[in-house]
Amino acid sequence: MYRFLLTPRWWAINVFVLLSIPFCLFMGSWQLGRFEDRVDTHQVRQERSEARSGAGARSAARPLEELLPLTEETVGERARATGRYDTDQEFLVPGRRIEDREGFYVLTMLRTGDGPALPVVRGWLPGAADPARVPAPPGGEVTVTGAVQAPETQGSRGVSVGGALPAGQLGIISAATLVNMVPYEVRDVWITVERPREPMAAVPPVAPAGAGLDLKAFQNLGYTAQWFVFAGFVVFMWYRLFRREAESAHDLALGLPPEPGTEPGTGGDSAPGPGDEALVRLDGRTPPGP
Repeated sequence: MYRFLLTPRWWAINVFVLLSIPFCLFMGSWQLGRFEDRVDTHQVRQERSEARSGAGARSAARPLEELLPLTEETVGERARATGRYDTDQEFLVPGRRIEDREGFYVLTMLRTGDGPALPVVRGWLPGAADPARVPAPPGGEVTVTGAVQAPETQGSRGVSVGGALPAGQLGIISAATLVNMVPYEVRDVWITVERPREPMAAVPPVAPAGAGLDLKAFQNLGYTAQWFVFAGFVVFMWYRLFRREAESAHDLALGLPPEPGTEPGTGGDSAPGPGDEALVRLDGRTPPGP
């Protein structure tokens, strides 16, 4: 009765199912692993942030060069850099919020010698971006201490890209943005000063994009469920096709005609079979003439 499983059509169906199910399970497991990695990264970053903010637990600032190239582990570490502020290269970064208050960052370039200049966010002020409210940077050689940050992108937290900005303002803090605005090479990292001049407030360090429990993490979780559902759907459809074929084969073995459109390989009513006349006589009706 199950000899239909040996037909070329069912060989193709079975091979497809045997390949699809492991593939769906593998992809679902991979997406689940990606989600778990992001959860672990989020927990590690939280523990590290709590350790940094704890009393007496703050680590000593390290030279910036020791933290480069920047990684997820070194983002937010305390760094120090020595140089002179370039007062001619100061920018305001509008649309930045701290504790539900909107304001702007004050970014000044720090010349650190013969190497690339370092973007330094000296602090945050509430309200609209206004250079008249910004206190002047200290003159002479200074040592800046603060949290080192990864370059921003359009998807970074707090970044709002909408239209052209006035002269002297910056939308995204990155070397790719600053390279066309300053006449020298720029490091692709930036530092937030931990003790800014009043009335500016310190800018808290921001986790790098793509780390922790962001939208991408929950997308990974959704894809996990999707791949497992695909695997279950493949099994369900195989069982449904198998059951229909098995019922058709069983009916044919008993001499019963297949229902219209259900015979394998046909798409409509089948011709009357030899069992039709017997069925009509059992029903008490006279079979139609030729």
